[in-house]
Amino acid sequence: MKRRKFLTLFGGAAALPIAARAQRPDRLARIGYLRLAPASQSQREEDAFREGLADLGYVEGKNLRIEYRSTEGDETQIPARLQELIELNVDVLVVHATGVLAALRTTKTIPIVMAVGPDLVATGAVSSLAHPGGNVTGSSFFQPELMAKRLELVKELAPSMTRAGVLLIRRTDNTNANILDLMGPTAKSLRVDLQPIDVRGPDEFDSAFAEWAKAKINGLVMADHTLLTYNADRIATLAAKQRVPSIGPMSLPENGGLAGYGVDFQAIFRRAAYFVDQILKGANPGDIPIEQATKFLSGVNLKTAKALGTEVPTSFLLRADEVIE
Repeated sequence: MKRRKFLTLFGGAAALPIAARAQRPDRLARIGYLRLAPASQSQREEDAFREGLADLGYVEGKNLRIEYRSTEGDETQIPARLQELIELNVDVLVVHATGVLAALRTTKTIPIVMAVGPDLVATGAVSSLAHPGGNVTGSSFFQPELMAKRLELVKELAPSMTRAGVLLIRRTDNTNANILDLMGPTAKSLRVDLQPIDVRGPDEFDSAFAEWAKAKINGLVMADHTLLTYNADRIATLAAKQRVPSIGPMSLPENGGLAGYGVDFQAIFRRAAYFVDQILKGANPGDIPIEQATKFLSGVNLKTAKALGTEVPTSFLLRADEVIE
């Protein structure tokens, strides 16, 4: 008897090779989906993911079942919710953002699709985007470059800005430790000083923002992090109180911030269905190249601009995908 066959018989599903786990004709394909926020705040992305699956011929209840688990915005719950999905013996885990590295620490056998996540090469989790190896694939984007572009745009809207606060969650984490360094050349060319606003979570927003006046911050660049994105309304309100022009992902101007520039999350979550489909058809996730986000959106909130006394250039308005009035 071959060793692999023996291990499969002896160990059951846990011993199945990664690519073989999804080929189970005796039951529905089962996807484990980790939700990092309340459903009301992530509905658009989840709908896009399901639409992508439907386009590929998957019908929930017929040939597919999606098991959802939610942390409700509490990152400390990520390991427990992942474990619950693993114990359901799902065929594929779909995760995003901070859930990606946690999933990689939790399982080496269940295929992982990151709907959108950090640069796994930079974190050392994979050797290359073209051939990630292991049990993960999906889509990523490069946060530092995105943040540099946001700095350019907010400077265009607020030419008098001389010191920009850079709002980050745990700056020492390996997913964003180099953001300030890589924003440096852009900041230098714009003659803008960067001031990190490093918080561990929403509980520290008020105290961190209270230091703005002392630091003479007159612009804000917000990073992409679930704890920030899902609290965009609070961040926008705090920025408005300080009369500071702000930019971040598109959720920021939608909640009262000045401007947004970032990944089209609905498009990228829809694309996650492609990776799931490939794995369910038997592909090894480690052989599927990790893709980089290619579609970005920009927007501006004219009501906020008026309140700040900011004149939005016509050229900015013409380029914007969303103008909120």
